[in-house]
Amino acid sequence: MRTPLSKRLDIDVQNMAYAAELLDAYREDPNSVPDDWREWFGKLPQANGDAEAFTNLAPPITTSSMFNPTGAPVAVNGDHAASAGDAAVGADALLQFCVDRMITAFRAYGHLHSRLDPLGLTTTPAPPLSPDQFNIKESDLDRSVYVDRDGETILTTVRELFERMQRVYCGDVGIQLQHIDDHVVRRWLIEEVEGDDRDSSLGRDTQRRILQRLTEAMVFEEFVRKKYLGAKTFSLEGSETLIPLLDLAIHGFAEQGISELVLAMPHRGRLSVLANVIRQPPREIFSQFEDADPKRHIGGGDVKYHMGASGDYVAASGKKVHVSLCFNPSHLEYVDPVALGRMRAKQDRRGDTERQMGAVVLIHGDAAFAGEGVVQETLNLSQLHGYRTGGTLHVIVNNQLGFTTQPHDSRSTIYATDVARMLQSPIFHVNGENPAAVSQVVSLALEFRRTHQRDVVIDMYCFRRFGHNETDEPSFTQPLLYQAIEHHRSIRDRFLDNLVELGQFEVQEADEMLTQHHEFLQTEYEIGKELVQDDRHPQNVWKGYFGGPQPEVGEDDPDTGMPVEKLSKMLVKLTEIPKGFHLHRKLTRQMEARRAMGDGKRPLDWASAEALAFASLSMAGRRVRLSGQDAQRGTFSQRHGVLHDVVTGKTHNIFSKLSGDQAPVELVNSPLSEVGVLGFDYGYSLDFPEALVAWEAQFGDFGNCAQVIIDEFISGAEDKWNRLSGIVMLLPHGYEGQGPEHSSGRLERFLAIGAEDNIQVAYPSTPAQYFHLLRRQTLRLWRKPLVIFTPKSLLRHPSAVSSLTELAEGEFKPILPDETCDPAKVRRVLLCTGKLYYELDSYRNEHQLDDVAILRIEMLHPLRTGKFTDALKDYAADCPVTWVQEEPLNMGAWPHWATRFTGHRIDDHELNVVGRPRSASPATGSKSAHLWEQADLLERAFAD
Repeated sequence: MRTPLSKRLDIDVQNMAYAAELLDAYREDPNSVPDDWREWFGKLPQANGDAEAFTNLAPPITTSSMFNPTGAPVAVNGDHAASAGDAAVGADALLQFCVDRMITAFRAYGHLHSRLDPLGLTTTPAPPLSPDQFNIKESDLDRSVYVDRDGETILTTVRELFERMQRVYCGDVGIQLQHIDDHVVRRWLIEEVEGDDRDSSLGRDTQRRILQRLTEAMVFEEFVRKKYLGAKTFSLEGSETLIPLLDLAIHGFAEQGISELVLAMPHRGRLSVLANVIRQPPREIFSQFEDADPKRHIGGGDVKYHMGASGDYVAASGKKVHVSLCFNPSHLEYVDPVALGRMRAKQDRRGDTERQMGAVVLIHGDAAFAGEGVVQETLNLSQLHGYRTGGTLHVIVNNQLGFTTQPHDSRSTIYATDVARMLQSPIFHVNGENPAAVSQVVSLALEFRRTHQRDVVIDMYCFRRFGHNETDEPSFTQPLLYQAIEHHRSIRDRFLDNLVELGQFEVQEADEMLTQHHEFLQTEYEIGKELVQDDRHPQNVWKGYFGGPQPEVGEDDPDTGMPVEKLSKMLVKLTEIPKGFHLHRKLTRQMEARRAMGDGKRPLDWASAEALAFASLSMAGRRVRLSGQDAQRGTFSQRHGVLHDVVTGKTHNIFSKLSGDQAPVELVNSPLSEVGVLGFDYGYSLDFPEALVAWEAQFGDFGNCAQVIIDEFISGAEDKWNRLSGIVMLLPHGYEGQGPEHSSGRLERFLAIGAEDNIQVAYPSTPAQYFHLLRRQTLRLWRKPLVIFTPKSLLRHPSAVSSLTELAEGEFKPILPDETCDPAKVRRVLLCTGKLYYELDSYRNEHQLDDVAILRIEMLHPLRTGKFTDALKDYAADCPVTWVQEEPLNMGAWPHWATRFTGHRIDDHELNVVGRPRSASPATGSKSAHLWEQADLLERAFAD
């Protein structure tokens, strides 16, 4: 018995080509090759064919050496054992060598020969795979060779092997697996796809199920198009196989014991998925088309093909799967990390650390998958410890067209899926007009995902029967393509023809199926015309939480303080290091300082206040998740929430041993990504409302790279989709001479999108304020995203400190008053926020200006005008007020204040402004210029 395939070494095409080159050299001059090769070649029968056939395929990659440690030749490609002492059993070694090259070539290039395009219009350049290309003669086809199948080595004829490889790799399914470096994973796939032929036929029940789903998809699209002429629906026609694909996938997930799925998809086909997969009553969809109440959604809501929904799917076995389809804006792929974050939260809620109870299905368009960078960011999250969900099923609905742009103009790769080759996962290309092949691919993809807990990609080739939307004329730009589409029958009808031909179905039964579904939709349509939908209120995990306007004082004001004794013990507890742990000497001093803070011997710094906020929430049963680049240590070496042993490299989470019943505090170092990671954490916040979920930018400026998540999800989700979130964004901000990209978190952008109390924008200036703000965000029931502009230089500023008493007895104050001045003496009031306060206060003290009050605006939005009135009531009515900011006057808070306080007045007070001159760039790149600007700014703030 030969060694099973799964236990032998893979050798790739390039090593085979190398061996072929050596063989050519041997034939010309035996002494020109190494001794061991010369000995081996001498025992091979001489080939009669053209030696060039050995090297006519370009090698894809280079891997291990052809030789084992002893120097003897080893099995090529792992499909037989060839050595000088084992030249042939039923086949000579040279033929076996050629067959091995053919097998590897099919694995590497077979997908290029597969029949993927339903229209038969596209061709892909591919190296030939006929036997003669591998020096295999017609007379060799009925000779026996060794192959491995299902872990066993067997004899087969070359002809049977060639036909099998054609069926496996060159049919209606194209399989890419040679990019997988993981030997175990690749072996598993090879054994699965090349093993003894599985039963590829579909049972009667599966046939009927597929036909039913195709019928529902076809009838739904036709019904909507006829009832709502000219309305945008982004039809699924030409790609209807997506519906049975999803149906088969959800059924398979149910049989695997998965109880929850999160789906995300673009707009094309969404209405059909809502009706035919999620099973949202069509009457609700039709009611949205009717849009009978124009006042109901003034300034809010979203188009119907962006909406989400959820429902329970019942498999044939009776098992249930809860399926949630995410709301998604027009930036097609940006929902991908959001969906992953939602599933991670669902798993964490249930303690599913093995990531087995739920799964994510992401549906993509071919142009978007290849074109949008967030796809790569999402794929990169798949195997990272802080972001794993157990593997995602990616389904590309490959229309071979992006709006009006064809593939050769929209990507530089053969396939839309080539970016997914970064993963150690297979890519299955499949012809969408062969539902049997689609069914096989779904089954194999789900089994791969379960076995290896990795992402897997199904690239379903189809077409778009009509234009990008229902008013678009596609033949303007693709006349030949749409001539072919016009004469191409529907997928449903072609599948039915095949079933009838096989004797599996009667046309009458299929017609009854079609009629029944049309009648069902007509009934739903009549109901939908009169349906008045109720506004949906938070349910399930969101029950009890609310959005809308900010509550009045006293309506939702949790106690954010804690007894000093508890805070003190907690802070000391955070400094306890495991026995035998070797701490960095500099951190030893930091721990000593923190213990002194806990003992009340020195005031609290920013990082200690944050640590107390995290710890106190954890001990109250509230999960804490903070992710971001270098979040564990902190960008500015301030946090050190995870310590590293300088001898062993082991780590210690300082929040892990607070109490026996604490909730987890998870500090996650993210990849160098903003949009993907913020999208993930936003998604996490959607399904874990009681947790503190925060994303920290390395510098606030880097929020630029996550702008789509901010604009289309965080700021507008409640208004568009009635979805609440308590996500916290930590954006380091402040002008310290670090240049244009390390100064501004772009405060002006958040204030510009702030309306209807949709988000909170805060710039706290003390550790106590930060402590109370984090706790309030988590403990209150009013749920809104919170943007916190956090400090850099203030992290160690001797004046930016707080006492334990301020944490114990205080609360977050939207405006901090000036308690150092006598209001009767004040001739001017300065308003500022954040770090600038300390510089203004220092200047005031240096120049002994006791007639200028400095008020700190800690919450910039939402902030009721009455708060300003209360803060200024002790000052004379004619006392001028000056807003002072570090940012240029076209940035920062001033554009917001100038719009809000028309006439530049706050009540009876004249409102002035001091800031840097208007600028295209946030800050100078010169440190000396910065210092001059800052000094000038301070002088102008106090000047008459």
